[in-house]
Amino acid sequence: MKLVCAQSDLSTNLSLVSRAVPSRPTHPVLANVLLQADAETNQVSLTAFDLSLGIRTSFHAEVIEGGAIALPAKLLVDITSRLPEGEVTLDDESALEAETATGEGLIVTLTPKSGHYQVRAMGAEEFPELPTIENIEPLQLTTAALIEGLRGSLFATSGDETKQVLTGVHLTVKQDTLEFAATDGHRLAVVESTNERPLGDSTQLEVTVPARALRELQRMLAHNASSDEAIALYLDQGQVVFSWQNQRLTSRTLDGQYPAYRQLIPRQFERQLTIERRQFISTLERIAVLADQKNNIVKVSINNAAQEITLSCEAQDVGSGRESMPAQISGEDIEIAFNIKYLMEGLKELPSSEIQMHLNQALTPVIFTPLGGLKMTYLAMPVQLRN
Repeated sequence: MKLVCAQSDLSTNLSLVSRAVPSRPTHPVLANVLLQADAETNQVSLTAFDLSLGIRTSFHAEVIEGGAIALPAKLLVDITSRLPEGEVTLDDESALEAETATGEGLIVTLTPKSGHYQVRAMGAEEFPELPTIENIEPLQLTTAALIEGLRGSLFATSGDETKQVLTGVHLTVKQDTLEFAATDGHRLAVVESTNERPLGDSTQLEVTVPARALRELQRMLAHNASSDEAIALYLDQGQVVFSWQNQRLTSRTLDGQYPAYRQLIPRQFERQLTIERRQFISTLERIAVLADQKNNIVKVSINNAAQEITLSCEAQDVGSGRESMPAQISGEDIEIAFNIKYLMEGLKELPSSEIQMHLNQALTPVIFTPLGGLKMTYLAMPVQLRN
């Protein structure tokens, strides 16, 4: 195998796929990236796979002689990212001679314009195959709809592996919409995104995909996909595949029944507020300095007569802070408290300049929605105020 490629192409694609390389591989070959070079198409593909998440990307190169080899991921990323810009030659011909002469393993030579590096490699035949889903017609999703939904839901997934199904985003594919839902038990984010590529039939499909896989998908889409591009989604028992251009991401799905989250969202509200989002966030960020010292709790006092809300925090033995801001308020006065982290994380993902806050009582779910634009619902559970 011998090829010549741009340092930037090799480095960029290596850093993308290497995120699927396990930190503690169960088998030595999984610490590698599979490199496959095709002389007919002049395409080089890189694959990493931890037996749950798999990523494959391809790029153009001058392939003098085709072949495949498994290369140590971390070492290769560290070397190529530091090489000067320009052409890099990868060659394993001399490696085969060395193997014959010395009985040692494969060696691949990297030759940038200013140096010469040799890296021990493994045979491609040892690398496990990425799962494929055959004989199933893919669903066509738009990049814009996927990015929109992931941005508004991923942050609300649980980081607690014992919660299993809550560590993923529940994706519902309907006739012409995609619905993304994520909850960690304390808050819930639901995004309804319009899919410009309707399903061929009226089938509704549901799947829960691990947040880790979707974060990599989000990163890949942001890096090299146009907003109107079609993403093919293949779904099968226990497996999901996203495919576009020369990119492919495969992941196991999460088993278990996802909570019936729609039932958690109240249908009627006694109080409604309209608030300027950026001002709300910046005020919360200032109050958070004190909230962080205590228990991360911020109190929100709603004053209808003054048409303003007051955010306050009492951090015993440290100090206190309060700040008011205008709001359009309908409904009676009330005091309500939140974990400030959950409140800020949700507000930052609501994509509008003004937001609406809907609530009933001090301990019932509070709903935040953007005013116009994306159809997103963010539910935050209030906390008990202790005097």
